[in-house]
Amino acid sequence: MGSSATAVLYDMEAIGCDTAAGEPRKFDPKFRGPIHNRHCTDIVCCVIFIVVILGYIALGVVAWVHGDPRKVIYPTDSYGQFCGQKDTPNENKTILFYFNILKCASPVVLINLQCPTTQLCVSKCPDRFVTYIDVQASYRYKPDQWNYFKQFCKPGFNSPRKSVAQVLRDEDCPSMIIPSRPFLKRCFPDFSTKNGVLTVANQTTFKDGRGKTRNVTDLREAANGINNVLDARSIGVKIFEDYAISWYWILIGLFIAMVVSLLFLVLLRFTAGVLFWIFIFGVIGIIGYGIWHCYWEYDHLKGIPGSDLTVYDIGFQTDFRVYLQLRQTWLAFMILLCGVEVIIILMLIFLRNRIRIAIALLKEGSRAIGYIMSTLFYPIVTFILIAICISYWAVTAVFLATSGEPVYKVMANQTLCKYANLTCDPETFNTTNVTKLCPGAQCTFAFYGGESLYHKYIFILQLANAFVFLWLVNFAIALGQCTLAGAFASYYWASRKPADIPLWPLFSSFGRAIRYHTGSLAFGALILAIVQLIRVILEYLDHKLKGTQNSFTRFLLCCLKCCFWCLEKFLKFINRNAYIMIAIYGKNFCTSAKEAFFLLMRNVVRVAVLDKVTDFLLFLGKILVAGGVGVLAFFFFTQKIPVIAQEAPALNYYWVPLLTVIIGSYLVAHGFFSVYAMCVDTLFLCFCEDLERNDGSTAKPYFMSASLHRILGKKELSPKKAVG
Repeated sequence: MGSSATAVLYDMEAIGCDTAAGEPRKFDPKFRGPIHNRHCTDIVCCVIFIVVILGYIALGVVAWVHGDPRKVIYPTDSYGQFCGQKDTPNENKTILFYFNILKCASPVVLINLQCPTTQLCVSKCPDRFVTYIDVQASYRYKPDQWNYFKQFCKPGFNSPRKSVAQVLRDEDCPSMIIPSRPFLKRCFPDFSTKNGVLTVANQTTFKDGRGKTRNVTDLREAANGINNVLDARSIGVKIFEDYAISWYWILIGLFIAMVVSLLFLVLLRFTAGVLFWIFIFGVIGIIGYGIWHCYWEYDHLKGIPGSDLTVYDIGFQTDFRVYLQLRQTWLAFMILLCGVEVIIILMLIFLRNRIRIAIALLKEGSRAIGYIMSTLFYPIVTFILIAICISYWAVTAVFLATSGEPVYKVMANQTLCKYANLTCDPETFNTTNVTKLCPGAQCTFAFYGGESLYHKYIFILQLANAFVFLWLVNFAIALGQCTLAGAFASYYWASRKPADIPLWPLFSSFGRAIRYHTGSLAFGALILAIVQLIRVILEYLDHKLKGTQNSFTRFLLCCLKCCFWCLEKFLKFINRNAYIMIAIYGKNFCTSAKEAFFLLMRNVVRVAVLDKVTDFLLFLGKILVAGGVGVLAFFFFTQKIPVIAQEAPALNYYWVPLLTVIIGSYLVAHGFFSVYAMCVDTLFLCFCEDLERNDGSTAKPYFMSASLHRILGKKELSPKKAVG
């Protein structure tokens, strides 16, 4: 073996590389970082991706032509007319009224399905208890009462002399009206509680218009949970008011979070090692204290009656404090903690070089971001792209869901009517014999649907909508990862930093990714989208089969969900590193994924160490940013900062802007730190590539920084003397 190759292998083994997993890359004297003379990769997938996007646009157009969001915005009466729609007879009738709300099982039925009673659009909900029998008996000397009641009858009905039986059979008017208030543009009973008793307009009973006196509790199922929801609506109004008053201060809090996040990333260049070792020695100290405490408890229980019993002797106890009275318990805890302590110390001893490299790479990442500050704001581009995808998917889904035509069904008062629930045509219904065989039967609006080919495949179109949405979102994420990787790779492979860094590394990397590697990024996103869609389908099946008693089916679904969750995590890891290799070498997705995988396997221990060290420091950073800004916001919104106490707005709930600031600060920190994590991952792969390509000699110098040079053991590395 030649001296250069031996030196490379020697250096790799000295710092933890596993040279058995695949072959190290051969030296290429012409390689100087991200390749600029590229060619298009995965062209077939690129073409398919473009065709799918065009098809997705066509799907949106078709959904827009057939769909009608008014079906979601406006409630629909029994005649298929929208309540409150402009330029219609119902323009001023914005609320849906139910003739007999007792026939409605719950608000869910009222909102999503159809209640089996006549429904009319009205301008306002009733505000009193009145029955049709009482109105008919007094209409001659109390015309005002009839005029009030008839607004809840069918349009044009003005025959108070018609017998009560016929009116109720034909459902010309409701048998009763009860005090109600609008909710979701529908009239619901105006419930309240008085001394713990459920009432409607301070009454506990009412007449049902059919000769019976009923209790208000009979309306409970028809309006189950309405009071809670209405109270929630009141809370929602107050929350909106708080946001309207405090939005300016919330933005200031998020700006502070952004500044703190930037400062944390800059300071990591100097504090990464200190923070990590403080944490590690803190853990060792805490575990050491735990060992001492367990020994103290073990020794303290010596001689106490019953403390020498074993866990087996006392069996299972619901009060776990019983086990703490046994010496055996504390002995087991002490042995367990000793084992953990020994493992941590041994890992620190044997992995010290890898930990030093991980910390050096973290510092190098902070330095790289300092030279390419524009990368910190690239997540805004990814956010905008994902927001566009979400908006398009949501709008398309709504239009697809409202693409159906009105479907009318026979609603009969008689339970034995054979035509009940059959589809009917309201224009020809009165000419059929249904009304003769089933007196009082009506052809009323049921739901939106259809029997055409388009309507039959709406569910398939919704699945396609979801699948392309997942594909586009994953592509936007892949584009961001590849763009950032290209920019940071330009930094690493610069011979003289920062003099040799390209002028616009982020924009150049973005251009290369779009121009040459759209197909490769789409390929990786496609694989991930397929797995995610399968997971969505499995979750849907699990939801549908929750009530089943088949334990084998539930077990199988649980296993499949677990397997595909693991597969998705693995694919995200492989894709992320494949995009880094694409950004550096410009090869297709499969080749890049294979090379990245074997490169990582040759450095598997260092990968694990770097991953955990990075995760810890970034998680610590997110907690510090969100917690610090949250504490500041708490003192501000609770007016506990005397200097600016007068500036704090008067709020209904101070926790509304406080939680918004805390969650927003965490997300802001996550956005900045995701760039940092991508930077470290890119520098790590470049570092491993650097070790395999070069040996530190004059002919093949390393591109790594001086700090990484020092970790390898020399200021300037030279080829080792060949062995044998």
